[in-house]
Amino acid sequence: MEIDQLYNIYKQHPEICIDSRKINEGCLFFALKGETFDGNQFASVALLSGAAYAIIDDPEKNKSDKCILVTSVLECLQELASYHRKHLNIPVLAITGSNGKTTTKELCRDVLQKKFNTKATFGNLNNHIGVPLTILGTTSAVEFLIVEMGANHLGEIDFLCKIANPTYVFITNIGKAHLEGFGGVEGIKIGKTEMYRYAAKNNGKIFLNFDDEILTTMAPPGSTIIGYSSSDLVKIIEVQPFLTFSYSEIIVHTKLYGSYNQPNIAFSIAAGNYFGVETKDIVMALEAYEPENNRSQITQVGTNTIIKDAYNANPSSMKLSIESFYKMHGSNKVLVLGDMLELGEFAEFEHRQIIDLTKTLGFQNSIFVGENFMKVKDMFHGKYFKHIDEAREYFKNKNFTQALILLKGSRGISVEKIIL
Repeated sequence: MEIDQLYNIYKQHPEICIDSRKINEGCLFFALKGETFDGNQFASVALLSGAAYAIIDDPEKNKSDKCILVTSVLECLQELASYHRKHLNIPVLAITGSNGKTTTKELCRDVLQKKFNTKATFGNLNNHIGVPLTILGTTSAVEFLIVEMGANHLGEIDFLCKIANPTYVFITNIGKAHLEGFGGVEGIKIGKTEMYRYAAKNNGKIFLNFDDEILTTMAPPGSTIIGYSSSDLVKIIEVQPFLTFSYSEIIVHTKLYGSYNQPNIAFSIAAGNYFGVETKDIVMALEAYEPENNRSQITQVGTNTIIKDAYNANPSSMKLSIESFYKMHGSNKVLVLGDMLELGEFAEFEHRQIIDLTKTLGFQNSIFVGENFMKVKDMFHGKYFKHIDEAREYFKNKNFTQALILLKGSRGISVEKIIL
């Protein structure tokens, strides 16, 4: 089937589903494959559950006139998304970076929503599947689209840009994320700035924080730059525990933890200003925003204040989080740090660096969880556990009270479970 024929079917059935357990009447089921499953096996179930059509790539499962056989379901999904993008005459803002992508996207979404019917990537569906799903979920009612893009190897950002064709792009920062896949920091720089190169070649505009010494040198010659200074836009007043700042002579009280969120906030302001959102509406959006899913969340558990910054971690974000925690008021501080994953050959060095940082800053109660921290543990500093269950038992027996507790680690470690 040609792509224009499939697109006509999509226009009649614009809801896309990739999970046969979550079928809605009249949707299109794309039978994707994974490491442990094959969606082709569930095509008949999807049709029985109400899917209008099932897109498959296994000829043996082509047993209904409601099955559409293609060469590759994944490539078909991506091609359909790219085709749909060509029919969307709206601004498309792509966001990537080593740290802060999701928070930045959500802040920007809430600011732009004050003026436009804005759609943004749900959660962190920012990969070769999530980006096409975001685009295909964009209806004619949407006036502004924000697409988050993640990557762990070279070429991925360029590939996602070719699907989403952004008219505006923003890179939050360059840090030590996915060192294993990129082969080092230089690889990360090349990989993330594929977004700049795509924009430069395709008449896109680049939002650029002039305070970022790395990124200011990486926009290609001839790029169209929308520049700003994060320190001029957002002047931090305090982070005790929430970040309070001044903007346009207005004191803004956020529900965000950590001074490292300053550039994330600054970009949302810069974008709001550029696209004509009124200052009062920008402030209202920033003050109303509440982080979710273990991203810079602050909660109270008994007499303890818990800072959950545990959605993910890499050496750059871990260092920033610890340094922000150090600056907060409180005499009874507890660090709970989980392994940083996907570091490959850099793992031992980077975990030792984090342990050394906690020693230098003088933290008395430090709990380290995971095999990487176990390999480089300091016998005279901190408590070390291979698994979170062991750490939870120790934490429970310590019976901390009136404590300020930071939880930070990669998603695979689930350090937030220590307080369950």
